[in-house]
Amino acid sequence: MMDRPAHLSDTAPAAPPAAPDGVRLYAVGDVHGCRAHLRILLGRIAADAAGTAQTAIRIVFLGDYVDRGPDSAGVIDDILMLDREGLAPHGLDDGRPVTVVTLKGNHEDYFTRFLIGDLTIAPSWMINGGAETLESYDVEPPARHDDPDDLLRASHDLAHAVPAAHRRFLDALAYSHRAGGYFLVHAGVRPGVPLDAQDPAELIWIRKPFLESTADFGAFVVHGHTPVPTVEERPNRLDIDTGACYGGELTAACFWGTERRFLRAGF
Repeated sequence: MMDRPAHLSDTAPAAPPAAPDGVRLYAVGDVHGCRAHLRILLGRIAADAAGTAQTAIRIVFLGDYVDRGPDSAGVIDDILMLDREGLAPHGLDDGRPVTVVTLKGNHEDYFTRFLIGDLTIAPSWMINGGAETLESYDVEPPARHDDPDDLLRASHDLAHAVPAAHRRFLDALAYSHRAGGYFLVHAGVRPGVPLDAQDPAELIWIRKPFLESTADFGAFVVHGHTPVPTVEERPNRLDIDTGACYGGELTAACFWGTERRFLRAGF
């Protein structure tokens, strides 16, 4: 029998995870084109951070910026502005550094593959919100998802419509981010596999084996991808995809020391 990695066990750790010293850490769930929710949430993050003792602010987006909601292009614009200007436009300008970390979701995988002309994923993408993303870039969606000529036309139009800054954004997305005792990722991790040996495809797609596991993953996992009516807290993981694009809220989890709280934006 193969020995189990020393840092993994069959049960979740009893000790609470901790954020990095001096950092107020925010994790933002799946935005899915809901730009209005994002702007409200960033204002609430700015208000929450005001007057706190932590010397640095780090905002980690867990992926799925695009699809389903009405303004995927605008969501990327706003995150790029946040990276340039910090939280000052949202009401916090106290000189503390704001670091923005953007992770890749499965919907960005759809988007980038279609953008470079991979039509094999087009039918699945179109029925999972791709049409709304095309419209946000003023590109007419294909009338039929099985028409290769119309799909190729839409891919060509999208390639001309997406700004260079958005392409750089998509190309630079990370698959995961480690922060103190937290491991932030879009979908989850494969139980029993060390965090530094995870398959990137599973980091953006996995569901059942991860969601049903009670194992210690090697860190406390913060994720989205699987919509839940309200934040789902487990001893080994935290799901903050609260279905903004389905009429739910957009949620951010805030971590400092071993404490946590949640900020929400909805209508």
